[in-house]
Amino acid sequence: MAKAPAAAAGKDKKGGGPAGPKTVALQMKPGDAKPSAVGPSLGVYGINLPDFCKKFNAATQGMDPEMVLPIRVTIAPDKSFTILLKTPLASALIRKELNVPKGSATPNKAKIGKLTKVQLRKIAQVKFPDTTAADIEAAMRSIAGTARSMGVDVES
Repeated sequence: MAKAPAAAAGKDKKGGGPAGPKTVALQMKPGDAKPSAVGPSLGVYGINLPDFCKKFNAATQGMDPEMVLPIRVTIAPDKSFTILLKTPLASALIRKELNVPKGSATPNKAKIGKLTKVQLRKIAQVKFPDTTAADIEAAMRSIAGTARSMGVDVES
């Protein structure tokens, strides 16, 4: 019969050890933070929700209210937090550039618009800091793939 290994020194029986910072990913529109909206995602971590909302809304003041922003909230064990704002979603940038409300329900059949190389480069330059692309051309190819999946023709 095998024995369970002894717990490592300095760790609890489950092996988790001291709790480190937690990171929560959210998507929100600028200036749209309300305790009732973020409570289900952030309330379980015990942070001050009104304080989070004030900081987020202040940080996003002046941004386009229709853009959806990915954000990362890092919560320390002492309940303090930092907010990292990322660039808007590629699909939101494409919709804004083409001035359409949403992508095509059947992207392989119904096309909703056409992106030129200039428009594609403009979107890729905005998204480039948050991509893993090696250069702007690779970022353009990635944005082009997103556009095609939305039913947008891409100029080659």
